[in-house]
Amino acid sequence: MSDPTANDVQHYIAEGLACEHLEVQGDGRHFFATIVTQAFDGLNRVARHQLVYRALGDRMRAEIHALSMKTLTPHEWSTSPDRATLPHH
Repeated sequence: MSDPTANDVQHYIAEGLACEHLEVQGDGRHFFATIVTQAFDGLNRVARHQLVYRALGDRMRAEIHALSMKTLTPHEWSTSPDRATLPHH
């Protein structure tokens, strides 16, 4: 089985989580995702990551070696003065 692409990982997340904004970068083993969804509202960082892991299911263990995430609500995303410099979660 070949390593997933960033587009594959983006598709996997989008299948399981309704996102207002979703961007994934990576090299086939290590990925970084910016994920913006209303589903994160009221959740702490751990719970947000758990939602993403749930969306990825077994792929997280079998195909994706590492995933760093920036997890934001639409409000957090829209009020960020510089979206590119937000800390990674």
